[in-house]
Amino acid sequence: MKHALVVHEGRASEAIERDGQLLLGDGRRAAFDAVTWLPPLLQPAPQPRTILALGLNYADHAKELAFKAPEEPLVFLKGENALTGHRQATRRPAGVGFMHYECELTVVVGRTARNVKRADAYDFIAGYTVANDYAIRDYLENWYRPNLRVKNRDRATPIGPWLVDAADVPDPMALALRTTVNGKVTQSGNTRDMIFDVPFLIEYFSSFMTLRPGDLILTGTPDGVVDCRAGDVIVTEIEGLGALENRIVSSGGEKRGQSPISA
Repeated sequence: MKHALVVHEGRASEAIERDGQLLLGDGRRAAFDAVTWLPPLLQPAPQPRTILALGLNYADHAKELAFKAPEEPLVFLKGENALTGHRQATRRPAGVGFMHYECELTVVVGRTARNVKRADAYDFIAGYTVANDYAIRDYLENWYRPNLRVKNRDRATPIGPWLVDAADVPDPMALALRTTVNGKVTQSGNTRDMIFDVPFLIEYFSSFMTLRPGDLILTGTPDGVVDCRAGDVIVTEIEGLGALENRIVSSGGEKRGQSPISA
């Protein structure tokens, strides 16, 4: 099942996809373009949410950035303020030279996980969604250790539109990924090409920290990243999970050839 969290007529509501529309929690239906989409985190986490994000988890992306593929996961933490929803806007700061998307399979933890074995990892996953984890290369301390300004900017990580139940994703390690910029395909890949796959990551993280319901793991992006400018419409899509749309606005809110949208 595909779950969403939306604002309809001024009220937040959980929703599911039903026959090409949203079935709201109160039983009413709404068109996709009649709501404001929020990150599909269906209830507040019972404690501060941990957001773990992988760097260089695809060998082709590491090569693209002229780095050797890592032998151990390169991981950084993100704050929840970095998240935004489907069809929202992300700002490009003034004066930056290179800001690019990152289409990423995102794992949503469903059960408290500690010392989980790889063979049992999928039992601890609630579902999957799509993230677009924008990076601003100008702000990197170096190419493999993102600092706060690169990966923790407010609303610089769109996520959604759906949270898809794990039971409806038979093999998360065989999903096609694709990104388009203004309708042109600029990135394509497959989750099978991850260096560290989802079961490994669950085992790895839970070996030294507790994962709790609602925690997120962003699993990295393949090669094919390009610079994104104000006015660009970016769609990051993962097979079976949906297409996440985002627009770039300048630091002043202007966009080329587009009327302003919610940011």
